[in-house]
Formats: sequence, structure tokens, C-alpha cells
Amino acid sequence: MKLNLGCGPKRMAGWVNVDKTPYAQPDQVVDLESFPWPWPDSSADQILLNHVLEHLGQAPATFIGVMKELWRVCKPGAEVRIHVPDPRHDTFLGDPTHVRPVTLDTLALFSQAFNRQTIADGAANTPLALMHGIDFEISLHDVVYDEPWRGRLERKEITDAQASDAARTLLNVILEHRFVLVAQKASSP
Repeated sequence: MKLNLGCGPKRMAGWVNVDKTPYAQPDQVVDLESFPWPWPDSSADQILLNHVLEHLGQAPATFIGVMKELWRVCKPGAEVRIHVPDPRHDTFLGDPTHVRPVTLDTLALFSQAFNRQTIADGAANTPLALMHGIDFEISLHDVVYDEPWRGRLERKEITDAQASDAARTLLNVILEHRFVLVAQKASSP
């Protein structure tokens, strides 16, 4: 099973298209902030959240619940593709339905290997993966630069390092982050 969660009008053939509102005409109407989700444990091969996760879980317990449900419905090795706006971009800041920035640091907290390393390092990070018995490894993190930064990179007027430095200090440099999480679960016998 492949789940397109929060599909809106972007329905995908071969996927179960899911949205909270019937207006989007999804295959299934599901409120992703209500638990448990209607799919069995270890039933999804792939999950897509395309500009969805930043709309979920204003309360920390709800966001953690979303992450727990994602992990629960994933088969061992399932991929979860997440695309989110950069929290320092006007597209994130201007939408009143965006309730949570989602960053590399946010998603790393749901990796048991990262949790163990931060504990060993004496860091103050909350070991959410260990606390909640879930485990995702981040297999990909890409950024999509907004203009004029993307064009400047393509024309080699600036380096990747210069664009990355600009993104740490300026608004509207990175448009979008794209992640792939892989569910770390023991395979069924």
C-alpha cells in the first residue's frame, strides 16, 4: 500500500489518496491528528506527505502522535517522503495553517541512532525515538533554493557553501526541504 497523506487536489494513481476534507475528493477521509489511523500495523510500503507535516501537531503530543502513527503503519524499510517549506521562507511564515516548522533537527529526534549518539555526547536533545519506541533513519535531505539563489548556484556565481551560509542568516533563501525517512523495524518471520 502507498499512502498519499493530505493529498488535497493532487491525487496520485496507484496510491491511497487521503485528506481530512471531502472537498479534495480523496479515496479516504481521515483526520491525521486523530489516532489511531485506520490502517493496520506494518501495512504501508511508501508514504508521501507533500506540504502536509507543517500543518499537523501544533501541540507537541499531537505531533509525536503523528510520528508514532507514521512508524506504526510503515512496513520494515518503508520510505516516508516529506516535503515541507523552509521555516525561514515567506511561504511558511505567511500561511496561518502552518503550525510547526519541520527541520532536519526535528526529524533526527525520531532516530534511535541519533538519540543514542546525543546521549553519549551529553547533549540536551530529547530522545523521542527511544522514549516512544519508534525509529526512522533519514536517508535523504535535499533543499530547493528559491530564486535568485537557485540561478546563482546554477550559473556558478556562488558555491553551495555560500548558499548554505546565506540560508542560516537570511530569509527566503531555501524554498523547500525534501526528506526521505526509512522505517527501522525488524522484518516479520
